[in-house]
Amino acid sequence: MSSGNGEVRVLSATGVCGSGFKETSLAAGMAKQPHFIGCDAGSTDPGPYSLGSGNTAFPSRAIKRDLRLMLLAARRAKVPLLIGSAGTAGGEPHLAKYRALVEEIAREERLAFPLALIHAEQEKAYLKRRLREGRIKPLKPAPAFDEGVIERSARIVGMMGEEPYLRALDGGAEVVIAGRSSDCAIFAGIPIRLGVAPGIAWHAAKILECGAAAVISRPSPDCMFATLHDDHFDLEPPDPALRCTPQSVAAHSLYENADPYRLVESSGVLDLTRARYAALDDRRVRVHGSAFERAATYTVKLEGAEQVGYQSIVIGSIRDPYIIRQLDSWAERLKARIAARVADVYAGDPAAEGYILNLRLYGKDGTMGPLEPVTRVASHEVCLVLEVTAASQEIATTILSMARHQAIHLPIPEWGGFITGVACLYSPAYLERGAVYRFCVNHVVEPDDPYEMFPIEYVNVA
Repeated sequence: MSSGNGEVRVLSATGVCGSGFKETSLAAGMAKQPHFIGCDAGSTDPGPYSLGSGNTAFPSRAIKRDLRLMLLAARRAKVPLLIGSAGTAGGEPHLAKYRALVEEIAREERLAFPLALIHAEQEKAYLKRRLREGRIKPLKPAPAFDEGVIERSARIVGMMGEEPYLRALDGGAEVVIAGRSSDCAIFAGIPIRLGVAPGIAWHAAKILECGAAAVISRPSPDCMFATLHDDHFDLEPPDPALRCTPQSVAAHSLYENADPYRLVESSGVLDLTRARYAALDDRRVRVHGSAFERAATYTVKLEGAEQVGYQSIVIGSIRDPYIIRQLDSWAERLKARIAARVADVYAGDPAAEGYILNLRLYGKDGTMGPLEPVTRVASHEVCLVLEVTAASQEIATTILSMARHQAIHLPIPEWGGFITGVACLYSPAYLERGAVYRFCVNHVVEPDDPYEMFPIEYVNVA
């Protein structure tokens, strides 16, 4: 692959595969002759469920639509297509689902190409060995981590850098579907190989991985195009109705980062301290001054999820002004009533031990909980969500059903008779959510090299 006149052109199809993009935007981007198409396909943003369960956050039909258009565009132009964090979480079941979709599209469209699958789910024996060697270190904040956590995790993935992508391309792949990956790594490796300064490449990748999120007033997910040179990059949305400004691009450089100037990757740190943003016209922006510091020790971030039980919920509304005026005390009385009722029904039964009851009041502090600075409830109604997590679905639903009954008829001091204070949204009132998970790993591992955790499987798709 050659950069031709010294520039590297990159098309990002969208911020996450399955969220969509305009076909006209993709066509406009392809008309600019990109050296490759990239697309992020996952994140921890949806929470631990996808990682733990093996399911995707987006439906297969939506993912297939985006994949089809990207595959057709890449094969017609004979440029690589790189997809990272397949299936939301990038584990083995997620990678398998993307492989099945790619092969299905290839059959339907009569496409043939060499495919590379980069695996990111980690073997438990490998992680236990690295832990014993002292080569797994906590990030902040990090939960307790030992061999027991490794063993009970539903799965643990490593977040690969750019190196496995380049190795897959060196192995002849024209389409690369990777497991869990740094979002930026999808876009940074090829430009660096073609001579772009690492700081410029990584900063452009930071913007590209979210598609058109760096534009002003984006109506929907869409494509983004970048032209990279050694000392700067230019950003332009392919849709002529969209525009970037220095402020919108600079703002996106801060997106999802604890430090506004330093962004950590496996191989080093992107330093934006001296980055500058300038308008080329009313919709294009030029960025220069970004730097990259190589890490003394190469690290790979680990993400893990474990099942914590089964969950059932009830959604209802409270409109009684007497209850709303005493929500805090009402909630405390309700929790006490529920605990007493559960003790009666499950007396001596260890199966119900350790159940978790959560009570959320939207319209009061349902979003922020104890961090909510507004203490006065000003609305005429609030939404009540009762949530029970337990060792089995049956226990969760049983406890929740009792909780619902206690909530509906909980007495208040202002009324001496029988009351019905909560209106439930559904019948039956409870919703069974099935197995639920939590993140249990936020650590980094120090491998011998950038490849040992990410084996590559080559497939001739025909």
